[in-house]
Parts: sequence; structure tokens; C-alpha cells
Amino acid sequence: MGQAGDPKLKLVSDHVEKLLADGFAPVVFCRYIATAEYLGEHLAKRLPKVNVSVVTGQLASEERRAAIEDVDGDHPRLLVATDCLSEGINLQDKFDAVVHYDLSWNPTRHEQREGRVDRYGQQSPTVRATLIYGNNNPVDGAVLEVIIRKAERIRRELGVPVPLPDDNHQLTQALLKAVLLRHTGDRAQRTLDFASGDEAQVIEAQWESAKEKAKESRTVFAQRRLRPGDVLPEFHRTLAAVGGDEDVKRFAERALSRLGAGVEPLPKRGGRVALKALPEDVRERLESEGLEGTLRIDFAYPPGAGCRAVQRSHPLVSVLAETLLERTLASPGDETTPLPGVLGRVGCWVSPAVTERTVVTLLRLRHQLVSTRAGRSTTLLVEECSSVAWRGAQSITLATDIDALELLKPAPVGDPPASARERMVTQALEQLTARRKEIDGWAEARAQVLLADHRRVREAAAARGSYAVKALLPVDIIGLFVLLPKVA
Repeated sequence: MGQAGDPKLKLVSDHVEKLLADGFAPVVFCRYIATAEYLGEHLAKRLPKVNVSVVTGQLASEERRAAIEDVDGDHPRLLVATDCLSEGINLQDKFDAVVHYDLSWNPTRHEQREGRVDRYGQQSPTVRATLIYGNNNPVDGAVLEVIIRKAERIRRELGVPVPLPDDNHQLTQALLKAVLLRHTGDRAQRTLDFASGDEAQVIEAQWESAKEKAKESRTVFAQRRLRPGDVLPEFHRTLAAVGGDEDVKRFAERALSRLGAGVEPLPKRGGRVALKALPEDVRERLESEGLEGTLRIDFAYPPGAGCRAVQRSHPLVSVLAETLLERTLASPGDETTPLPGVLGRVGCWVSPAVTERTVVTLLRLRHQLVSTRAGRSTTLLVEECSSVAWRGAQSITLATDIDALELLKPAPVGDPPASARERMVTQALEQLTARRKEIDGWAEARAQVLLADHRRVREAAAARGSYAVKALLPVDIIGLFVLLPKVA
């Protein structure tokens, strides 16, 4: 038919072309498979320089995912899809605009469509959403005037959408009566009056009931007593302890290198890792997690085209961490053929992070947390990793906790002679023995900080009960490292 005989097609074509010109990557949602294929065919002819893809329910679930992954994220792109993509498959990595070509009678469907694009990980500062409807189309008019706008009013009032009840297709019957059985003028056809008609009144009552239930539920479960500022210090400390993208990247790249498989940078984003270069036991662990062959990975989110996003909880990071920990803490075997990936728990090197001799210790602290409420006590064991650093011959404490760990981040710039390294480590171990009481005191101080944090969070949430924290001594020394300044 083409644009000449299909004004809606011309409208969506012009709009999509403008979105692309403005730098957006749109998804056009249709209700029917035939409509999606029709649009895709026309738009591909009109926009020959744009990567136009069509995904419908005719494809299996895995085929849909593969089709989205194959979309070239570095060139102008357009996706035409049915509602098979409105749930389950995230589109925020490669698209930042939604066009509703067909209006759904269920406003929740529009939320689901837009939620595939406008969600966590979306890098575009602006996400566009467009509703296309016909002025002379009585069905579009009823959907727009009555359902969508009413749903939007409820969403603005409550802050969340409330699904429209449509048990036994009562909504469908009411719409058909409004659209097909009224002939009192164009305006009457385009407006569904919920104040008249048995079915319409039932729907209105059900929707209002759902709205009130949602309001009541939000009132019951609302956390109005917990103010964000009360727990902000704990939030920032947690973020610092967990680490961010750069910390994950640094660990993974160094761990893979130690185990024999470096990360080869890709031209634009991410890197390539050949897992076959890893030791057999590590490969078997990764294979059990579904990771094998050559991986394309990216430590940023959203990842580059064709890459997997790797965060701290990704199986690759977990397996690497477990492998290094187990090999480092295992009993020494045949020292002539040490396993790859074993980390030294004692070391000495030249570091750009210090200006004088500095000793950094890695500690494992264990605390006993006792909570008492209504005469009943609950005991929990709390573990945390910490660090203490001191400098100079006078052993002045330089830093603790996260600040001390920061000293270990920069890569070494050199190694001292073996004799000097052995002497420095021996002196540090002697200092460690002399500072045992001081380190235990640090652990007890950390226990009191933990208790204060716990009380503040519990009080902010108006929780009842009493709490006590006791440090379990002695502290476990996980590692000791001597950092030497670079000689000019």
C-alpha cells in the first residue's frame, strides 16, 4: 500500500526518521506480527543506511535474544517488535526511544514496553516515548481518552501504576459498546463514559477498588521512619568496601594474567579472553557456570556490542577469587612446581604510593553480635576484612581500613635486591609481633564502631531491643607487605 494509502505509516516513518536524525535508537512496538513485518519491510526500504531489525513471537525465546545481541550498537539502528519483547529481554543497552504504533487496551502493557528501554543501565540522558493514535479512529480515541489518561492520573497520584482489571473481558465488552453501538456523533464515539452502562460501572468500581488497595498497601509498608541521611555513612562505607567497576577490572585482569590468560583489548569497548589458556581445574569450574571458549567481556555497564557485562558477582570473578584464595591458603606442596595463581602472603616491593618505608597488614576481624529482644537473645558471627598500615622506623600508624588498602592498588615499579627484601620483611614481622596488642586494640575499636553503626541503623528504623558487639581475639593476620619508596 505504501505511504500514499496509509497515513499512519507515513506518520510513523516521518517520526522515526526524525528520532534517528536526533541521535535516538528507537523501538517501534506493534500488537500484531503482520503489522510488525509490514512496518519493518517499509522502514528498511525508506532507511537503507539504518540497521532495521524485526523481532516477533514467531521466533523462539533464544532466537529473540540472539537477534537483539546481533544488533550493531555502533551504527544507526531501529527495532520493530511485537509485545513478545515487552517482558524479559532488556533493550536499554542499544535503544533509547519507544514508539507505541498500536495502543494497547491495557495501560500496563505500555509501562512494560517502556520499561524494557527506560531502566537501570540506560546510558542516554533522555529516553523518548511516543504514542501514535488516529483522530478518526474510535478505538484509539477510547483507549487514549479513558484508559491511558486515567491510568496516568492514578500513577501520578500514587507514584506507581495500578493495572486495569479486565476479568471476564468486561473491559472489551464495554469498549465495543462504546465504539460500535453509539452513533450520536464523533465525540461520543471517541469517549467511553464510565458513568453509564452496567459493564462500565463495574470496571470503574473495580479499578477504583484496586487503586484504594494499592494506596493502603503503600501506606502499610512505607518506610517513612527511616531517613536516608541516618544510614548514609554506612551506605558509603559499604560501597567503598564492595568496590566499583575499576576495582573489578583490576582484579580480573591481574588474576587472569597470573593464571595464564590475559585480556586482549577490543578495538572499541571491552576485551577478549581465551579461557583455554587457563589451568584445567579453573576451566572446569567456569564450564560448570556456562563459560567456555573465548569470552568477549566488558567491565563497564552497559557493555560494548557483543560483550558480556562483568561485575563483582559475575561467575568469572567469583571463580577467579575462589581459585586464588584456595591456592594461596592451601598447604605448600612441591615447591619446585608451584601452582599458578598462588599469591604471596608476605612481600616487599618498590611502590609509587609511598615516600618512606611503609608496612601494610591485611587482617581478618571476627565479632560476636548479640541482639536481645523480648527476653530472647540471638548471636551472630560477623567477619570483615580490614587493614592497618604504619611507616618509618618509629612505626607511626599511617592509615587504617580502606585507606590502608589503597596503598596496595598501584602496580610495583621495582623489586629491591633479595637480601634487602629478606631483611625488610624480617624487620616487619618483628614489628608485627611487637604491635600485636595494638592490633587487638584496633579490633576492639572496630567492634565498637560496628555496634554504633548497628544501633544507629536500628534506631533509625525504630527497631526495639538491645545489642552488644565483642571482638574475638586474636586477630588473624592474612598478609604483610613492605612498600619501599622509589629512589630518585
